[in-house]
Amino acid sequence: MKKKILFVINTLSRAGAETALLELLAQLAAERGEDGQPRYELSLFVLMNQGELVQQIPEGVRLVNPRYAPVSVLEPKGRIYMGMTVVKCLLHRANLIRLWRYHWRVARAMRKEGRLMPDKLLWRAISDGARRFPEEYDLAVAFLEGGSAYYVADHVRTKKKAAFIHIDYQKAGYSRELDRDCYLQYDAVFPIGEQVKRAFLAVYPECSARTRIYHNRIDCEKIRKMSGQPGGFTDDFDGIRLLTVGRLTPQKAYPVAIEAMRQLKAEGYPVRWYVLGEGSSRRELEQHIASCGLKEDFLLLGAVENPYPYYRQTDIYVHATGYEGKSIAIQEAQTLGCAIVASECNREQITDGEDGILCALDAAAVKEAVGFLIRNPDRRRAYAQAALKRPVNYENEERLLEQLLSEKE
Repeated sequence: MKKKILFVINTLSRAGAETALLELLAQLAAERGEDGQPRYELSLFVLMNQGELVQQIPEGVRLVNPRYAPVSVLEPKGRIYMGMTVVKCLLHRANLIRLWRYHWRVARAMRKEGRLMPDKLLWRAISDGARRFPEEYDLAVAFLEGGSAYYVADHVRTKKKAAFIHIDYQKAGYSRELDRDCYLQYDAVFPIGEQVKRAFLAVYPECSARTRIYHNRIDCEKIRKMSGQPGGFTDDFDGIRLLTVGRLTPQKAYPVAIEAMRQLKAEGYPVRWYVLGEGSSRRELEQHIASCGLKEDFLLLGAVENPYPYYRQTDIYVHATGYEGKSIAIQEAQTLGCAIVASECNREQITDGEDGILCALDAAAVKEAVGFLIRNPDRRRAYAQAALKRPVNYENEERLLEQLLSEKE
């Protein structure tokens, strides 16, 4: 009989984890048994009932949401829809009243640390207020932290439970009190990289025996093919193009990039910086860009359906972020042979001085690294060629879900 697997994710908007989930679902949907039939019966539940990537759900994967809005959580219409969903969840089952002690206690702990994060604080109510299903599964997978992790832990009837971890657990603002120790209920925990694993086990050491790295999957051939499609830069700039791909959020540390760009321009470098992505920090960043006199030189292009022509056409890819799990954008840049400058939190993906440059998350350090590659085109080309040769192997990860399904309860 086919094994029934349910995947749960918070939203299905354009971002790294969502892209990785779609690739994993495509891989699982393509697997066949000895009889030539699909090995798995795959279902997907999107906790917030929204996201523009719904059309990219692979054939053979059933979306179980009875209602769904194909809008981004970053668009005005999408933010309104998301707000309505949050209100419904707070009112459903009297969650606002039932969870007030939890919200008060966790909010107080967050304030003590100087990091009050309403979005993370609300995941518990969203999880508890989401639709529940009577169906039982062989495996339920929470593909993101927060809401989906709480939902699978508490509200899914399943024989086995697995959770993916995509971020530095502590730096992202999670805690055992916030999670109510939900990861102790999981049969397997899959961090997407070694740094993510270490950060998670520093908080949940008792999960060590059931924690295995499961790298995010990307379709390299598809990416290369899409990079040759029409698209990319439309201006007539003939200098050095810098590219960053990522949501406009504090995690991505764009003020550092903006200041680095100001310094590059002040030193006379013929450079223009482009950012693909959308997010809650857009207005603040636009004001910062204007105050630095960079409205023509640091361009926020928004989210695009096919970013790969931009990678192919750029001179240097820059990923100076505050913290990461394992960046899909860096993997894509390497697949397309980009010379890369990245902050030190991306050390797991780049070997400094061999296939890119790692630097401190500091404007002067980013400026110096970018300036070095502008002044040394031979080194730029060497890093690009080395990035292309970086090995990609998913063989070990492909067995992890199968092994979990075959284990006796």
